Amino acid sequence: MARRSRHRLLLLLLRYLVVALGYHKAYGFSAPKDHQVVTAIEYQEVILACKYPKKTISSRLEWKKLGRSVSFVYYQQALQGDFKDRAEMIDFSIRIKNVTRTDAGKYRCEVSAPSEQGQNLEEDTVTLEVLVAPAVPTCQVPNSALSGTVVELRCQDKEGNPAPEYTWFKDGVPLSENPKLGSQSTNSSYTMNTKSGTLQFNTVSKLDSGEYSCEARNSVGHRRCPGKRMQVDDLNVSGIIAAVVVVALVVSVCGLGVCYAQRKGYFSKETSFQKSSSASKATTMSENDFKHTKSFII
Repeated sequence: MARRSRHRLLLLLLRYLVVALGYHKAYGFSAPKDHQVVTAIEYQEVILACKYPKKTISSRLEWKKLGRSVSFVYYQQALQGDFKDRAEMIDFSIRIKNVTRTDAGKYRCEVSAPSEQGQNLEEDTVTLEVLVAPAVPTCQVPNSALSGTVVELRCQDKEGNPAPEYTWFKDGVPLSENPKLGSQSTNSSYTMNTKSGTLQFNTVSKLDSGEYSCEARNSVGHRRCPGKRMQVDDLNVSGIIAAVVVVALVVSVCGLGVCYAQRKGYFSKETSFQKSSSASKATTMSENDFKHTKSFII
């Protein structure tokens, strides 16, 4: 019994292998080819090539864009969506005339054609990377600052691909990433981060007054923000002392005035006047109450 059961299992395995081999020959699913990566600059043209060996009359071609949801690019011998107006077919490949950043992603071409073994299906995958030049960066430069304080200037671009690097300019002259190599007329206490776009003065001085602008640059292009002036002034110690002296004099004069009024008895006269007025009001009320009581008794 055990030998029979083993023979049955072997026969079932052989049948499964025969069916699997026959299915592969009938439909001819090919292994995926080498993954292609195509790079294009925005607003220029690019060709997404489908590396299929032969094109026949009976071949059927489909292009799809992969992602969270699969969308057709070429289906039933026609381009789909907005590719109708800005793309064309070259055999099995697609020529996009005006690439945009939204075109970036992974594409797959699928070609099916009859063969001697049956229906043959092959596919090829292409990744499209779109390079985008930076836009005019957003620059944050304070209008004024006090000498000796920490001041940070910021520059940022959100559109460039690859991510741009940043360079700060003072009065039209680029600042060195190493402040010690800069000119003598520049404060050497700053730190410039070319990746994040920040320019920080650890102890800003009057030498740092000037017009600042920032440039974002990548392999595609570069843009610069308009210059903004930053004025650095020393702390006016004499002005602060003068203000404190004036406030102290005002407080002293007010205190002397209160003391003088108390000595002259202005506050006591007012108090006695209030007491006499309240006493007269009480006397009037008592007289009215007496008259009311007397009339009631009568």
